[in-house]
Amino acid sequence: MAGLIKREDIDEVRQRTDIKEVVDGYVTLKGAGLGSFKGLCPFHDERSPSFTVRPQVGRYHCFGCGEDGDVISFVQKLDHTSFHEAVEKLAARIGFELRYEDGGSGPNREDVGRRQRLLDAHKVADEFFRAQLLTPGATEGRNFLHDRGFDRAAADQFGVGYAPQGWDSLLKHLRGRGFTDPELKLTGMFSEGGRGIYDRFRGRLIWPIRDIAGDTIGFGARKLYEDDQGPKYLNTPETALYKKSQVLYGIDLAKRNIAKDRQIVVVEGYTDVMACHLAGITTAVATCGTAFGTEHIKIARRLLSDDGSGGEVIFTFDGDAAGQKAALRAFEEDQRFVAQTYVAVEPNGADPCELRQSKGDAAVRDLIATRRPLFEFAIRATLKRHNLDTVEGRIAALRESAPVVAQIRDAGIRPAYARELSGWLGMP
Repeated sequence: MAGLIKREDIDEVRQRTDIKEVVDGYVTLKGAGLGSFKGLCPFHDERSPSFTVRPQVGRYHCFGCGEDGDVISFVQKLDHTSFHEAVEKLAARIGFELRYEDGGSGPNREDVGRRQRLLDAHKVADEFFRAQLLTPGATEGRNFLHDRGFDRAAADQFGVGYAPQGWDSLLKHLRGRGFTDPELKLTGMFSEGGRGIYDRFRGRLIWPIRDIAGDTIGFGARKLYEDDQGPKYLNTPETALYKKSQVLYGIDLAKRNIAKDRQIVVVEGYTDVMACHLAGITTAVATCGTAFGTEHIKIARRLLSDDGSGGEVIFTFDGDAAGQKAALRAFEEDQRFVAQTYVAVEPNGADPCELRQSKGDAAVRDLIATRRPLFEFAIRATLKRHNLDTVEGRIAALRESAPVVAQIRDAGIRPAYARELSGWLGMP
C-alpha cells in the first residue's frame, strides 16, 4: 500500500531534476541571459513570451499570468496529476527509488524499469507506423484519410500511421531495436500462436493512443481490406500501460484547452476527435472501445476543476437507437459531475466526421453550439417510446420518465423539469 513519500526524498527529487529538461517537453525555450530561459506560457495564451525558467534555482515564473513554482508543481499542473503522482513520475525519470513513511511502498525500481521499456517499445512502434503511412503499400490507408477530409498535415498532427499487411513487420523492427520477445509479449502489440508471436495489427490504419502526459500507451487500428476477418476497429488489449476504462483518446492534445475553457466534448471515435479539433473544437476526446465511465469521469473532473463554479460536459452521439441508448447511459453517470452536462445530436444522425465531410468545419461548431441539456434529452428520449396521443400512453410515459426527473440532483433544476414534463405530456 502506498504511503506518504519521505520529505527528504521529495527534496532529493526536486534538487536532482533539471527543470529545464522537464519544461522543454512542453514549451520551446530560448536563452534569455544570466542562465535563464524564456518561452510562451503553457498556462495562458500569449503572443510574446513571458514565461521564464531559472534552472539554477529550480523555479519557473510567468510575468503574464503570475503562475510560479518548482518542477513538481509544473508537472502537477501540466499533467493534471496529484503531488504524489508528480513526485513518483519525476523520480522514475531520474531513476531514483523513493522511500515511504509508515512502511508504505511505491513502485519499485524493477517495476519502473519494466514500465519504461514498455513505453520505449511503444514509442519505437509509433514512429514505425507513422513512417509506413508514407510507403507505397499504405495507399489504401491514405485513401481512407483523404476520403474523410484529412490531409497529410492532419495525419501528422494526430500521429496516424499504417501497419503493413505482413505477419512480422513490426516484430522484426522491434527485435532489431533490442527488444526481447518476453518484453514484446507485455506490450499488447502482438498475438501468440504455435510458432511464437506475430503482429496483432496488420493491414490497418493506426492511431496512437496516448496518456495525459503524451506518452504512447496503446494503439487503435481500423480495418481497410475486405479480406480482413477481424473487427472494424481493433484496440490494444489491457496491459500494464493501457487500461481502457482510464484512457481518453486525444486527452494529450485537448487537456490544456479543457482546463482553460472548462469544457470537455466527448465523441465516439478517433476520426470524430480529428474532425472536431480541425474544426476548432479543441476540447474533444473519445473513449476507446468502452462506455464513458467512472474512471473517465475522474479524469474529466480533474481537468475541468469541477468544483461547482462552472464548466460543461458535452456528449455527442449518433442519432440512431444505439446513440440514444449511449446518451441515457451517460445520463446515469451525470450525477457524478458538478458541471452542467449536455448532449449534441445531429438530426440526421451524422457524426462529427461525417458532418465535417458534408458541410464543413462550421457545421461541426454549430453542432456543439446547439447542445441541449442532458436532462432534457433523457426525458424526451423516454417519452418517444410511448404513444402520447392516448391516455394510457401518457400515463405509461409519466411512470417511466418521472424517475428520470427524480434522479436530478440539483434541487433548483428538478422542479423546473417536473413542470416541463407536465407540459410535454399535456397533464397538470
